[in-house]
Amino acid sequence: MMRRPRATTAKDVKYTDMDSDLSFSQTLSSDDNDEESDKEEWRPQETKQKAPVKTTAGEKKAAVKRTAKPKEPKAPKQPKAPKVPKAPKVPKEPKVPKEPKVPKEPKPRAPRKPAAERKTQAAKAPGLAGLKRKNIDEGKKDQAAEEKGETQAEDCPQGERDGESGPSIRMKAERVSFIVSDAHQADTWAGEGSSLAGLTAKKEEMEEDFTFGEPCQKKQKTSGTGLGRPTALTSSESGRNGLNMTWDLLELLSTLACVEPWVCKNIIALLREENTVPFMVRYRKEMINHMDADAVRDVQLVYEELCSLAKKTQSVIQTLKKDGVLTTELEQTLRSCRSADELDHVYTPYKKGSKLTKARRAKALGLEDAASALIDKPHTLDLRTWVKPGTEGLSSVEEVATGVEHILADMIAKDPETLTYVKTLCENNFVTIQSSVSKSALKEKEQEKSVQGHNKPGSHQNKNKDMDKFQLYFDFTCGIQRIQSHQTLAINRGESLKMLTVKVNIPDRVKSDFTRWCINNRWRPNTFAREELSVIIRNAVEDSYKRLILPFLTRSYRTKLTSAAEKESIAMFVRNLRQRLLVSPVRGCVIMGVDPGFRHGCKLAVLSPTSQILHTDVVYLHNSGQRNEADKLRHLMIKYSCTKVVIGNGTACRETESFFTDLISRRYCHPLDLSYCITNEAGASIYSVSPEAIKEMPDLDPNLRSAVSIGRRVQDPLAELVKIDPKHIGIGTYQHDVSAGALKAALDGVVQECVSFVGVDINICSEILMRHVAGLNAGRARSIAEWREQNGPFINREQLKLVKGMGPKTYQQCAGFIRINPQTLDSAKSSPHPVPAVPEKPVTKKGKGKACVNKPASFNPLDQTCIHPESYHVAQRFLSLVGGTADQIGCAGLQQCVESKVRTSSVEELARTVDTTTETLKLIIDGLTQPPGFDIRQNFGQEDFKRGIVSMSDLRVGAVLTGRVDNTALFGAFVDIGVGRSGLIHKSNITLNKLPVSQRRRSLFLGPGERVEVRVLNVDTQRGRIGLDLIRVLQ
Repeated sequence: MMRRPRATTAKDVKYTDMDSDLSFSQTLSSDDNDEESDKEEWRPQETKQKAPVKTTAGEKKAAVKRTAKPKEPKAPKQPKAPKVPKAPKVPKEPKVPKEPKVPKEPKPRAPRKPAAERKTQAAKAPGLAGLKRKNIDEGKKDQAAEEKGETQAEDCPQGERDGESGPSIRMKAERVSFIVSDAHQADTWAGEGSSLAGLTAKKEEMEEDFTFGEPCQKKQKTSGTGLGRPTALTSSESGRNGLNMTWDLLELLSTLACVEPWVCKNIIALLREENTVPFMVRYRKEMINHMDADAVRDVQLVYEELCSLAKKTQSVIQTLKKDGVLTTELEQTLRSCRSADELDHVYTPYKKGSKLTKARRAKALGLEDAASALIDKPHTLDLRTWVKPGTEGLSSVEEVATGVEHILADMIAKDPETLTYVKTLCENNFVTIQSSVSKSALKEKEQEKSVQGHNKPGSHQNKNKDMDKFQLYFDFTCGIQRIQSHQTLAINRGESLKMLTVKVNIPDRVKSDFTRWCINNRWRPNTFAREELSVIIRNAVEDSYKRLILPFLTRSYRTKLTSAAEKESIAMFVRNLRQRLLVSPVRGCVIMGVDPGFRHGCKLAVLSPTSQILHTDVVYLHNSGQRNEADKLRHLMIKYSCTKVVIGNGTACRETESFFTDLISRRYCHPLDLSYCITNEAGASIYSVSPEAIKEMPDLDPNLRSAVSIGRRVQDPLAELVKIDPKHIGIGTYQHDVSAGALKAALDGVVQECVSFVGVDINICSEILMRHVAGLNAGRARSIAEWREQNGPFINREQLKLVKGMGPKTYQQCAGFIRINPQTLDSAKSSPHPVPAVPEKPVTKKGKGKACVNKPASFNPLDQTCIHPESYHVAQRFLSLVGGTADQIGCAGLQQCVESKVRTSSVEELARTVDTTTETLKLIIDGLTQPPGFDIRQNFGQEDFKRGIVSMSDLRVGAVLTGRVDNTALFGAFVDIGVGRSGLIHKSNITLNKLPVSQRRRSLFLGPGERVEVRVLNVDTQRGRIGLDLIRVLQ
């Protein structure tokens, strides 16, 4: 039975503030869970269920083959269109014409249908229970207006479009992934938008086409697309037809990601064409409206979640159809679900093995008509006529009344208007989350006290330590809107360990207001109802709220808080990892890596400026023979001219640091000027026994491999840390409380982004590093390494096309991030390894059957820059315009010519002259003017080398010190101030006025590696805690 709405119907509300913990992005229309499952206590979802499906570089998605050439509707096709029904079943509507035939499966529409057919489509839109025809008509008008506005948006300027879309959706501001001092260097991260959109359709020919610069009809040009101008795509990219859901993909994706619809449309198209995030951010910037990598990755994540939801919905529908319980209304409700939680909420009562709900048992007794009559025609309802003596559930008037109450309660809990109203009430009241110590934890604590002094004291101490960690949450209450992400994750962890009991407190005023509104408004009978019938309605409303709606609201709040906290925690991991990978390398000096230890000694590894292993040894610095070990160290230092020592921060770190400090103070290694630094050795032990380390250093002991890894982390942090699983690097907090799949996908994406934006020298980089270049994977990196071993160094980027498995798409994605350095090329040529000549005539490869065309055997100076091969012709035109040549790249003369040309003519005017976009020209200018071997990491800080040590006992409150941020958490930043233990700057002490302007747009403002000036607030030597206040960030 469908409840007819009244004149005071509350309209559906779309909440677009995605940052609010209380917002709901859609109105639920679903079958509720049975009361047994509703009574169960909420538990955080298992990480296996939340792991999103991510596509890493090298793994091709199942690309939808679409031609980029739009097909115009033809005259003969118009009369045939109405014969194809658009939905499996059509609701009974008197205004819907032409439904004589049996409905078929829906097929994707090609062009826009006439207005009459759109009207029919609007009538078939998912009918939520209780919606008026008036609402449907209003939806049609809104849809028409939206279509008209979307058509006009193609030609409107950015400012006007932003102004129009401002009230309806909050757009995401461009976030700063990297803080680079110079503006022209910042453009190197994502500076190029190509004159080609890169939406090349899949070719059917066996021969592969590597051309990017030539105009092609199947490629969409974006040269005419300025900043913020949408790029028109074909109508076949419509998301509604592809996912077979009632909501529109672009509209929902735009709402959830807070990104303009045309940008979402372009990102979807680029993802379907298997473009990587680094490639889009750097070379397709105008298509994604100049978004950074984090913002694009967020859109990609939401898009994949929606695709997964649509796939799961289809699977549920097939299961219910097989079980014979699928109805038209249920199918429409399932297809209108906008989240996995909402889908589970609808599907749970129909799962196999679930108990029959009270409402379904009452409906099985035939009481649904009585419940309908109670609302529609109460004056005709006589419950005594439904009594059937001897039948369970119908043997008395009281049992009949109870069954009617259960059906009404189920109807109320499913009604979307009712759920919208109760959510609005909750938002207008103070809803809190409360945690307290659990009874089981208290019982265990009492038992531990009673058995103190008996066996197993260690296990009791460990349990006491665990309980002490959650002492802050033994009596904790906070508003839903104000709770912090780290508090949510801590509460969830305590609940999973059965130390805390958590509940959501909704004020009683919500229940009273909700009950009054239902009885007097939404669920008031149409005609006069006797007193006993009014009592049934009141009981049904109260039962629905207590048994069905309240547990649903609690689960919704907990799920939403957990999801928001996990996203913030993963964002913190991403930010920390990026800054850890981009620490500036220490080049041009010999380094000694030290893995400290007591019993097994300190492992040493002396590394050359190019990270080659010169010597390995073990010294025992903390035993009686320290003098002999010091002589050995002095001999090694002088022999290899080593002046830098890198000490791991593991066991015996502080004692080893004291030993080297004593040597430095006594000038024991004179005339060498020794200095040392302490680096994070997290993951070194795991890497030392990994297959990659065994393959790289087969003859070394695993302990010595860890010393090599510690030293190389300072020489080239990016090249060394990519060998280690990101989750073992020691960054972030609450690592085990978030989805493992989502965390791994996000961290892998950041590694790919950093490696790609820094660039790799293809002739000297390791196979492990090549795996993380955009477009490459383990197999392709192995093929490149094998080709390099067999044929010698790569002379130019064109030779990459000769590598096995390097197709046009792979070459397009990786070519711009691969460098051919002339210095390493010359050194490789001078090596005894023979360099075979490039074949002068076509050579037919076996396997894929692609023919290799002639490749130039000469070095191209543009191959050492960040300019993509598809823009080489534009770069040549620009060089001719300024009067320079490619051989002058990085020279002061060419830089002066470019600067003078830009001063006389603007970049926009020059871009029109060379027939390209402004962003493409900016990237070309950067590539031509940057010095050879330019590294973007040179603007980031290096490790701090020092010559003395300060202990924690030397600290005084009020002392001003300098340090480096070691790690950041959701509640603050940990700073290494050189006393053996990091101090904490609480996030309340990180204010905007203490930060540079360039860092005021990030969520926590500070990241690993940043140098700061701090003031000591408090020192707790017993607990080993240091409280700090941020004074300023040192540039």
